[in-house]
Amino acid sequence: MFAEEKELRLVHLPRLRMESSDSKPETGCLSIIVLGASGDLAKKKTFPALFHLHRQGFFESHDVHIFGYARSKMSDDEVRNRLRGYLTPCQGCEIIREEDASKFMGLIKYVSGPYDAEEGFLLLDKEISAIEDKTERSSRRLFYFALPPSVYPTVCKMIKSCCMSKCHLVISPADKGGWTRIVVEKPFGRDLDSAEALSTQIGELFDESQIYRIDHYLGKELVQNLLVLRFANRLFMPLWNHDNISNVQIVFKENFGTEGRGGYFDQYGIIRDILQNHLLQVLQSVLPINDEEVVIGQYEGYKDDPTVPKDSNTPTFATMVIRIHNERWEGVPFILKAGKSLNSKKAEIRVQFKDVPGDIFKSKKLGRNEFVIRLQPYEAIYMKLTVKEPGLEMKTALSELDLSYRQRYQDVVIPEAYERLILDTIRGDQQHFVRRDELKAAWEIFTPYLHKIDKKEVHSVPYKAGSRGPVEADKLAEKVGYVQTHGYVWIPPTLKPS
Repeated sequence: MFAEEKELRLVHLPRLRMESSDSKPETGCLSIIVLGASGDLAKKKTFPALFHLHRQGFFESHDVHIFGYARSKMSDDEVRNRLRGYLTPCQGCEIIREEDASKFMGLIKYVSGPYDAEEGFLLLDKEISAIEDKTERSSRRLFYFALPPSVYPTVCKMIKSCCMSKCHLVISPADKGGWTRIVVEKPFGRDLDSAEALSTQIGELFDESQIYRIDHYLGKELVQNLLVLRFANRLFMPLWNHDNISNVQIVFKENFGTEGRGGYFDQYGIIRDILQNHLLQVLQSVLPINDEEVVIGQYEGYKDDPTVPKDSNTPTFATMVIRIHNERWEGVPFILKAGKSLNSKKAEIRVQFKDVPGDIFKSKKLGRNEFVIRLQPYEAIYMKLTVKEPGLEMKTALSELDLSYRQRYQDVVIPEAYERLILDTIRGDQQHFVRRDELKAAWEIFTPYLHKIDKKEVHSVPYKAGSRGPVEADKLAEKVGYVQTHGYVWIPPTLKPS
């Protein structure tokens, strides 16, 4: 959205593909295998997303079967009972209908086994094949890795040797042949070398067309809207450059800390966890990061977690300025900000325009025009404008032109990111997933600074839990040109008094 196609891709322009309205869905046997089925990710995200797809009818054209695989010894019924408590109503529904839950649970079978030995995967293949053999159509197998990345190479080897799809004869136009696809979750390595090593290990076993590196922010409705907003609206064409835009902020804030996940989080930190992936999707013209344009912090109380080393330098907050060296964006700072245990929870992109020349209405003191894309909570797109206040006096105020999704699209089901991305993997659509070359480019930007943190050449400054973060971060943003608006608060229409 923020640059010319050849120079900067925050979204995946080269892979944009419009599906034909008369294209027919594939038919045949589809097996979805959730590896790590007993873990938090599978219970809280993967299985609820599959339930929503089932509830909305997206599995109707497929002969779908769902398998859970993990080390824990459990029966099918025990797994189903565990998962039932994590199912949530679809948007627009207040409760889960028992009929829907029962039908979904009936699709699930469970297989127990290790991740580093063939015996469990041979048993898994036997269970999948028993269902596939009942149909003459080709088998399609989707493996979802709800697992730590450390076991990815081993599990990939087990799948390759024991569980690949049996490609039967194609017997109809809708039956496009069998396939095997894998979905892997971030983090994709800790730095450039480890990410490349992981990609090489997986790439030796699977083609790039079979690998889906999932970053669920790429499945969010407002992120998917970026292309349309930028390239389908004449309004932005003359404005979208350094002549008019002062700075761009990409913000990810959480109002809670690591909450029992300190040991896991401490291995990665906020830059690896958020900045390197969620807030950045391949900037190909980025200059090396300037140490003086980075502030890292750690909230007070983080090291009270017994799983966190007492001498930890791992940042739980980071503000980083990215500079882009091309004709369109020369001189415009991109301010990336992410943190835990802050004063609010939100994710947004904030494009701040330059001051109005002349300022005849003395509106500069109110704040600048801003174009805001709010990803969560309360999805919205709004413009901050200076307007005349109603009344007899010529008095100006900040207001907004507002598209609030909950108000505008009350009767439309807005899918969760995991729902959309799982459906994309079934359809073979990779445009909203991270390619290997994109992953490499992102790590090349951040790895040098991450190594300085690891070597304690730079240090996290403390900040109070529930605050905006370190005061140094606000000073940095101000220094590079961001003007904070005081006294104005955007209120979602759903929260405004009627």
